[in-house]
Amino acid sequence: MKKIILSFEVKSEDFNELVQSAFNYNILNFLVSKDSYEDLKNVERIITYSDSIELNPDNIILKDEKNIENFINQSTNIGFYLELKSKEDELRVIELARMGLNFIIVYAKDWKIIPFENIIAQLHSIDIELIAKVDSIKEAELMFKTLEMGVDGILFTPTNSDDILSLKKLIQSSFQLEIHKAKVINIQEIPESSRVCVDTTTLLRAGEGMLVGSTAKGFALVHAEVFETQFVASRPFRVNAGDVSAYALVPNEDPGANNPYKTKYLSEFKAGDKVFVSDVEGNLRVVSVGRVKIEVRPMILFNLEVEGQKVPINCILQNAETIRLVNGDGKAVSVVDLKKGDQVLVHIGPGATHFGTKIKETIIEK
Repeated sequence: MKKIILSFEVKSEDFNELVQSAFNYNILNFLVSKDSYEDLKNVERIITYSDSIELNPDNIILKDEKNIENFINQSTNIGFYLELKSKEDELRVIELARMGLNFIIVYAKDWKIIPFENIIAQLHSIDIELIAKVDSIKEAELMFKTLEMGVDGILFTPTNSDDILSLKKLIQSSFQLEIHKAKVINIQEIPESSRVCVDTTTLLRAGEGMLVGSTAKGFALVHAEVFETQFVASRPFRVNAGDVSAYALVPNEDPGANNPYKTKYLSEFKAGDKVFVSDVEGNLRVVSVGRVKIEVRPMILFNLEVEGQKVPINCILQNAETIRLVNGDGKAVSVVDLKKGDQVLVHIGPGATHFGTKIKETIIEK
């Protein structure tokens, strides 16, 4: 689990509210000062960081290299704070990491990506936590994903409760949805429709695809085009997702939402959008859209029904051998090979939605 350290060195007007929000989201690593520590010293569950040694924090932050040897091997965790301004500072980070510190906090005001890529590459084999001090939520997300493995944690000064929730969402490794088996109860050819290929900026894996449905009642797992054939090369970044009116699952950016996803029409997707891909067990990850292709093609309508629950699910897919759903055994199967009675994997949806968001309203979709 990635670490979040919230800076509470300065007591803002919203200090108490921000601290309570941190507790609510189980973020308990606090950077404190003499001023703020007085309000927090009796809270047993927090983990404190400070450069004020007299506070006896759980984690001491040093800023002078001369003091390192005096503190190494003490029972308290020892770290170092360094502002990165040059290549020499980057090399200093590597040297400091090899001195036996528990963590190092690095702040790069200007150049960020390349220095942190270099540092992450050098420190991945050293037993030390690399913490990046960041100035925004977007920067925190960037640091968590730099060089794929990212930094071990971030130090951030929140300005409101939404900041804290957004950070919490960043460190949630994944979401998982419940996947069901549905039976194919009817298949109908549609002579022509506008279909949507969603090309992502990520290489998708065997067993992954997008959850797509004609209604918000449910979504079929449409497999990515990761397979080579004798006629068509693989497109491991692509999901030939369905017709323009279909819904797909995307991340819910509403900080107050309980549901991790909402729906979006395939016709609305554009480069830069975020979309969920799912594996056969319902584990979701977020990928970005790089391109969308809409073309007229012959299609097939599949009417599906979740066994034991009588939940009707529809999806319309291109009539071609390379388009695949996932069968009840978790194997990709071409839509041209499916027949009545076969099983495919689906997710039962929230039902009524308004602009993609679940609502309590009577809406009939069929």
